[in-house]
Amino acid sequence: MCLIAFNTNQHKKYKLIMIANRDEFYPRPTATAEFWDDHPNILAGRDLESLGTWMGISQSGRISALTNYRDPTLERRRKTSRGDIVADFLTGLDSAESYLNELKKTATDYNGYNVILGTSDQLYYYSNQIDEYYELESGTYGLSNHLLNTPWPKVTSVKSKLDTYINSHQEINPNDLFRILIDKTKADDELLPTTGVSQKLEKQLSPIFIQSENYGTRASTVLLIDYDNNVNFIERTFNNGELKRENTFTFKIK
Repeated sequence: MCLIAFNTNQHKKYKLIMIANRDEFYPRPTATAEFWDDHPNILAGRDLESLGTWMGISQSGRISALTNYRDPTLERRRKTSRGDIVADFLTGLDSAESYLNELKKTATDYNGYNVILGTSDQLYYYSNQIDEYYELESGTYGLSNHLLNTPWPKVTSVKSKLDTYINSHQEINPNDLFRILIDKTKADDELLPTTGVSQKLEKQLSPIFIQSENYGTRASTVLLIDYDNNVNFIERTFNNGELKRENTFTFKIK
């Protein structure tokens, strides 16, 4: 996952509104969101290369979503797959804080990442780049390939669009949220972050929705949880920027 925006406990109907884009190389094998055969209570897409995931929810209400931290100088081969972090939390039984305390002990086992995890009533943020976690207060947040709320143009834009929409709509239409996620506007050169890649690549990676020759947004997800714990999880998958399919799941947290 490369871009996540979410709001907690500020909408009249929904205690959690989360929207996200997963960006990946087009050839990387991936399964669309489904309840997993080996863990039937887990709803998530799946990376078929490492068998982890980037975002998911369990029927008991455990939630997790992860982004990579972009700094080529820190990348090392043969590190543990970061997708395991999300999968392990979703399939586990430890509280969020217990899981995070254990995760801190393995911070150097992974390349750089950020993770949001917990439940819709209590979410936490952790990055192995600062090796600290904290509980999130009510509000709107944005996360890409740096730390939480780092003001990259795409993060600032998606946060602003989500916040404006939430504050002006008592009813949430998922199609409107997907329209936020499909924005292909590239950032102005002077606003591009410096992350260790070329300016040309930085420009290609700057939109909310990425489309390039061999890399781009593969999936967009909308997650809504209301105050009665009803879940609406919708995933749209893309092939080279073109909509391929949509999966919708509704259930009540047990």
